[in-house]
Amino acid sequence: MSTVQSPVRIQVTVGDQVLHATLVDSPASRAFAALLPLTVTLRDHAGTEKVSDLPARLPIAGSPPGAAAQAGDLAYYAPWGNLACFYRPFGYSPGLVTLGRLESGVDHLAAVDSDLPVTFELLP
Repeated sequence: MSTVQSPVRIQVTVGDQVLHATLVDSPASRAFAALLPLTVTLRDHAGTEKVSDLPARLPIAGSPPGAAAQAGDLAYYAPWGNLACFYRPFGYSPGLVTLGRLESGVDHLAAVDSDLPVTFELLP
C-alpha cells in the first residue's frame, strides 16, 4: 500500500517579514527539513542569490546532476555545502540541487542587506 506525502511547507522569517515556501520531496530537502528550526546569516552572492553555510552536508544521491535556478528557488549547492535562496534566475549549475520554492516575498529577500539573520521553520 502506498501513501501520498503531503508537501512540506516551511516558514522563512526575514526581519519582520514572514515568507512561506514548499519543499520538494527529495532526500536533500528531507535532510534540510530535519535541520529545522534553523537560523542562518544570509549574505549576497553575485547579485543573484543569498547564501549561507549549513551545519551539515545534505545527501544528494538520486538528485539530478545540476539545475538552473529561478527567482524564488531554495537550493543546496553541493560543491560548497551551502544553502542558496535565489532572487534572480541563474543558468544551469552543476551540483545545484533544488530544495523548494518560496511562495512569495522574493522581492523582499532581494532588497534586504547582506548579513541578515533568517529563520527557517517547519509549518504544522
